Amino acid sequence: MTAIGRTKAKAEQVIGKTVRKAAHAAHKETLAAKGAALEARGMMRGAKERSKDPFKR
Repeated sequence: MTAIGRTKAKAEQVIGKTVRKAAHAAHKETLAAKGAALEARGMMRGAKERSKDPFKR
């Protein structure tokens, strides 16, 4: 499950960053905030997955 979780976390980070940058270019601040939130959620998911690794061994 960690591989799936890590992939999901990285995907959320990449999609969030892309949405945020595209929204800033189009001057859509609400959409930029949603992209930043998606990116942050991906970072938190990644941190959760990394914290589970030491307990699996």
